[in-house]
Amino acid sequence: MNSDLPVRIVVVDDQEVVRAGFAALLDTQADFTVVGTASDGAEALQVCHDRHPDVVLMDVRMPTMDGIEATARLTAEASDGRVPVPRVVILTTFDLDKHVYDALSAGASGFLLKDVTAERLFDAVRVVAAGDALLAPTVTRRLVAEFARQRPRPSLEPSRASALTEVLTPREVEVPRLVAEGPSNLEIAGRMFLGEETVKTHVSRMLHKLGLRDRTQAVIAAYESGLVTPDVGGVTPTNP
Repeated sequence: MNSDLPVRIVVVDDQEVVRAGFAALLDTQADFTVVGTASDGAEALQVCHDRHPDVVLMDVRMPTMDGIEATARLTAEASDGRVPVPRVVILTTFDLDKHVYDALSAGASGFLLKDVTAERLFDAVRVVAAGDALLAPTVTRRLVAEFARQRPRPSLEPSRASALTEVLTPREVEVPRLVAEGPSNLEIAGRMFLGEETVKTHVSRMLHKLGLRDRTQAVIAAYESGLVTPDVGGVTPTNP
């Protein structure tokens, strides 16, 4: 997006008070403009088609169409080039709500609790609008641990893992493995004996080659492809 233009935002929540509250807060910032609101996922799709937001704040539990399906449809349409790519931030009442993982898999860039402070909300919108994932390293580690706990351990499918290794260079293969453990680029640089800028380049190339939008999706891809196997204590690299 053009950094000189305000971030275009759509707020989606079935509770009018919540919807109006977030919209009013966001409109206090000179670099934001709320271009629409919606009360369910189906309405959100229509609003996004009409208003082309940069960021969508999306509730998970809604009637008619929930936030997970709406996020998946937005992501699919964006990947087909039918609509611009919006960054979706999931709004949830409970930290690490199990529905959050489905939403992240569907293409969301992160999540926020509904009782978030105003400053945290503003920072979050700016982070995802800039193209970054809204997941701190500690949250990434918890995310992987929850995948392991809540979902069946994937049977390692050689075809899926080898597909990644065929597309990526050996150095780039290490990136999703390390990202899945939750370290920062600086920490990854130390472990790979590379400069931080070089790591950033590897991360960007890896995301581009795999058609992923951010580090969140890289964590999910590493898990689902079998490149890493989550366990109770963290993640274990595997050899495809």
